[in-house]
Amino acid sequence: MKKILLIAALAIAGPALPQTYPSQPIRLIAPFPPGGSVDITARLIAEPLGRDLGQRIVIENRSGASGNIGMEAAARAAADGYTIVLNTIPLVTNQSLFEKLSWDPIRDFAPIGMVATSPHVLVVPAKVPVRSVDELVRLARSKPGKLSYASAGVGTTFHFCAEMFKDATGTFILHVPYRGGGPALLDTLAAQVDMSFPTLSAALPHVKAGTLRALAVTDTRRSPLLQDVPTLQEAGVKDFQFTQWLALLAPAKTPPGVVNRLNAALKNALNAPEVKEKFQAQAFEAFITTPEEAGKYLAAEVQRFSKLIKAKRITAN
Repeated sequence: MKKILLIAALAIAGPALPQTYPSQPIRLIAPFPPGGSVDITARLIAEPLGRDLGQRIVIENRSGASGNIGMEAAARAAADGYTIVLNTIPLVTNQSLFEKLSWDPIRDFAPIGMVATSPHVLVVPAKVPVRSVDELVRLARSKPGKLSYASAGVGTTFHFCAEMFKDATGTFILHVPYRGGGPALLDTLAAQVDMSFPTLSAALPHVKAGTLRALAVTDTRRSPLLQDVPTLQEAGVKDFQFTQWLALLAPAKTPPGVVNRLNAALKNALNAPEVKEKFQAQAFEAFITTPEEAGKYLAAEVQRFSKLIKAKRITAN
């Protein structure tokens, strides 16, 4: 009788067991359009991830509403490990930015693991006569509201970086939001604004060309791609830290065995030499964690950004 019950239990729980999972292709939702950091990262990890799992990873771009459409689709998917989703900062900010949201970053998802990090960089056009963070802060304080910064739009990482910088330095710098990072970067290059916080990968070619001047990176460590550029903390902005990250998640209630199998495959993919090389070309660095570590990290980020958004009264509606 015990043997029969054990066989029945195994049959029912089959998909939850690492040794029987996966048995079909896995859908990886990227909730943003092709070409952005989420889409690029999804495509960089899909092949080695699928190779380790023994199944094809199918990328599905479900963009719209700042990632909300794709996240809702992922939250409503079956919790069987055959739908996973990759997201970045909007995962923890949209709940505070949007008045009504159909998904919750903590309640509706089971973290598989963090994937990568990349800093932003404080840049000024070559025409702006400042060569250090200290000079920029002194100029901003001498002309409250006269300097401006470009962002990729309200509630974007560019926006959050600059608002955190203003708080940390006691400055008033005018926000000029654009519809995307590309237009914001173009007007920064043209000196239509005085500064911006683009991603390192977007800024790097222009910094090397001399059309943008990098004053500091937003991470707590210098970037190997800009070794002579200090961190904001080194430049005197105490406790400043802003890192763009990416996290891989499954729908809530996905069996722990399946989550752990996905995490093991993710770790192997992130340690693959070809992935490390491609990450470096995109100014990414692998961020390897357990599911539990990822969950704690994301919960802390939810708290940090919700306080900032509430204090600044930022809304996407």
